[in-house]
Amino acid sequence: MNFSGIFARIVALIGGGALMWRRMQDAAQKPAWGSAPAIPAAKPQGAIPTLKMPTAQGWSEGQKPTAAPGLKVNAFATGLEHPRWINVLPNGDVLIAESNQIAGPPRSVFHYAMQATMRRARALGVSANRITLLRDRDGDGVAEKRGIFMEGLSQPFGMALVGNIFYVGNTDGVVAFPYVQGADSITAAGRTLVTFKPSGHWTRSLLPSTDGRKLYAGVGSLSNIAENGMEVEVGRAAIYELDLAGGTSRIFASGLRNAVGLAWEPKTSVLWTVVNERDGLGDEVPPDYLTSVRDGGFYGWPYCYWGQTVDDRVPQDPAMVAKAITPDYALGGHTASLGLCWMPAGTLPGFPDGMVIGQHGSWNRSTLSGYAVVFVPFENGRPSGPARDILTGFLAPDEKVSYGRPVGVALGPDGSLLVADDVGDVIWRVTGA
Repeated sequence: MNFSGIFARIVALIGGGALMWRRMQDAAQKPAWGSAPAIPAAKPQGAIPTLKMPTAQGWSEGQKPTAAPGLKVNAFATGLEHPRWINVLPNGDVLIAESNQIAGPPRSVFHYAMQATMRRARALGVSANRITLLRDRDGDGVAEKRGIFMEGLSQPFGMALVGNIFYVGNTDGVVAFPYVQGADSITAAGRTLVTFKPSGHWTRSLLPSTDGRKLYAGVGSLSNIAENGMEVEVGRAAIYELDLAGGTSRIFASGLRNAVGLAWEPKTSVLWTVVNERDGLGDEVPPDYLTSVRDGGFYGWPYCYWGQTVDDRVPQDPAMVAKAITPDYALGGHTASLGLCWMPAGTLPGFPDGMVIGQHGSWNRSTLSGYAVVFVPFENGRPSGPARDILTGFLAPDEKVSYGRPVGVALGPDGSLLVADDVGDVIWRVTGA
């Protein structure tokens, strides 16, 4: 075991003691979920916030997640390298972005401890920097053809095909490539549409408008609460709108600490996103959330959360707090809700219209949450009831190891639901039982 691994073990032991102390001080908190969540009062954790992550173990032979009643799950593809995001092309090809967070120089002892812990959880390491193509030619629900679609990218994440142009969301910008229908790979040089600041929250999800004229991109913050100053956060914590014909870009909405999944609600044509909120205030404070996104809207980061709830750790701007929009639907504290896709009624038996969300699970909790694929029902363009599980069982009951961690979600070419699992290195396929 190397020094980083030994240090991670020491951190886990120290952290275990800190967790026990915090549990003794704080009563168990009700999960902050839904349109009107009960969010506890913030309890700043200081220079040593709660740090807890399971060791990445992966799935043993024959083991798989637990599907909700009436559903079944099988492995569509295995043996990938940290699969994060899924894009399904019109011809049925399934593209998988394989990438990972890359460690920068540690800024403090706690930052080094976090990096060691994240390596143990496989949330930090070498990035494959490629997109893999999968095909299920015989329709048996398992991809028998696999090949490298693109390589040599820069932490690719979001993908989008508009006409004969394929767009990739690299961590440092959006790049456009020529695409030929049915091609096994893209080797042509790309054209950069817009550049973004890398590092920090590094994922860059993409979603084209329904008319194909615009492209939306999520760009997360560099830090937790702008502790390095707002200058380095300029252009971050936002969703961008790219005009594909005009070649221009602008910030569509801001104050979104880390907006990852993007999806359209088809009846209202409103953009929705899932956002990872700030750390260091408690197990359920504040909740991650699902929200509609208004053009020009500001959602609070870093000054406040869940509307105008001020974060006293941040130098304040009362004018910005006053215009902060309250999100639509809370998804629990530190669930790391990342994946998002619209699922029409009947796609899975017993499920109405709604949004599917891949919850990766985070580190800033004394009792872990997330590690699941969940569904939020919609009526008349709005969330309409409690969330339901689709897949669970990614985390061991004692929370010491994770078998997998769900990220991207997408509708498969055969009407199934596909889920990227970056610890299990699997793409899961969910259908009716």
